[in-house]
Amino acid sequence: MIIDYIGVKEINGSLITLDGIRDATFEETVLIRLENGTERSGRIVQMEGDRVVIQVFEGTNGLSLSNTRTRLQGHPVEMPLSPELLGRIFDGAGRPADGLGELFPVVRRDINGTAINPVSRVYPRNYIETGISSIDCMMTLIRGQKLPIFSGSGMRHNELAAQIARQAKIADESGADFAIVFAAMGVTNDVADYFRRSFEDSGVLGRVAMFLNLSSDPIIERILTPRCALTAAEYLAFDLNMHILVILTDMTAYAEALREFSASKGEIPGRKGYPGYLYSDLASIYERAGMIQGSRGSVTQIPILTMPNDDITHPVPDLTGYITEGQIVLDRQLDQTGVYPPVSVLPSLSRLMKDGIGEGFTRADHSDCSNQLFASYARVQDARALASVIGEEEFPEVDQKYMYFGRMFEEHFVCQGARENREIGETLDLGWLLLSLLPREELDRVDRETLDKFYRPEQAVQKFVPLIFVSKSF
Repeated sequence: MIIDYIGVKEINGSLITLDGIRDATFEETVLIRLENGTERSGRIVQMEGDRVVIQVFEGTNGLSLSNTRTRLQGHPVEMPLSPELLGRIFDGAGRPADGLGELFPVVRRDINGTAINPVSRVYPRNYIETGISSIDCMMTLIRGQKLPIFSGSGMRHNELAAQIARQAKIADESGADFAIVFAAMGVTNDVADYFRRSFEDSGVLGRVAMFLNLSSDPIIERILTPRCALTAAEYLAFDLNMHILVILTDMTAYAEALREFSASKGEIPGRKGYPGYLYSDLASIYERAGMIQGSRGSVTQIPILTMPNDDITHPVPDLTGYITEGQIVLDRQLDQTGVYPPVSVLPSLSRLMKDGIGEGFTRADHSDCSNQLFASYARVQDARALASVIGEEEFPEVDQKYMYFGRMFEEHFVCQGARENREIGETLDLGWLLLSLLPREELDRVDRETLDKFYRPEQAVQKFVPLIFVSKSF
């Protein structure tokens, strides 16, 4: 029996309160019909006896306390799913926004997903190649991993997100399909157009499903966007056995929408006004990455978030770091010197990297090259700190070589064009060539056999060192 509840007890921001509601369930969707005949959708977010609080996705402007009609739908918020998801553009609530008509669903699924038994999870192995040297070599992205990017306001994380979406690929495997699910939250119209044009011009839109929540859209809709995107990703991965990379930008905008929603419900705020359940809420999104027994597919996540005032201890990056398996940190100083992507190598890491690289995955020397680059670049930072006190002219020759290695590493390895796509072999060869700028005895993280194969000081000097500098230090 269909029942329409007439009238609203209270309107508070995007929330409405109704009394006398029977047989309602938490997270159930509702249909709201206004006096003028237009319809809006919402979901039940709080229940106290026969009183329910409903979150209205399109906002409460124009709602009447006396004549608004509310109808319970009997199911949670669902996302229509089919193989036609790829190549389509949706709004933040999963509705088609590309003018190509409605999606013909094969199945509909709850956007909140279903809990995965930890026993059924498969340990992530093998890698996803992004074509970006600093990421592929130093903090390799593993299939089934969640690896966030910590950025700052005004930095070029949008360009980095688009470049990863354009260039990402997996190693050739029989029957393995790869696709991208891209979700943008709280972006301006020009940024949304940039993403759309970037994918269309590069010809990858056919393997991308885009979810765009604009800054002008209702802020409450922003809470649905990552869940709609992940529901689509899980269908493609676990029903269609595809490898899916999910890029979520910007999770800080999501967290701020959650904070506003929590405040409108009158909940007790936690640190910096965010709700006390921010950790569990973020975990409910991040933990939907992984691989499951019985399916050849995988869901890999790259959440991108901006750190307010570049503060890595801010609640959003802080809690994200606890949940995820590493992080990629962008450095404002590198960004200001023109280095793109401005990846700060030393505070960045991938905790699952060791199990998805090496022989059979990337190349046998990958781990040695990465470890030595980390160690040598760390020595560069020590040398720079000392140079700021005593001056570089007073340095011994070996420290001057480290300083030069650091500059070349940032200019030629970390820095690369926004359209430059480097194969993993090219990246590793470049890393060894840069290490060859240093004296052989300084490369103490690599065995003799590997050094015999890859240490090429003559080629390094020829490529990186100007003739006027060779006679002085090299």
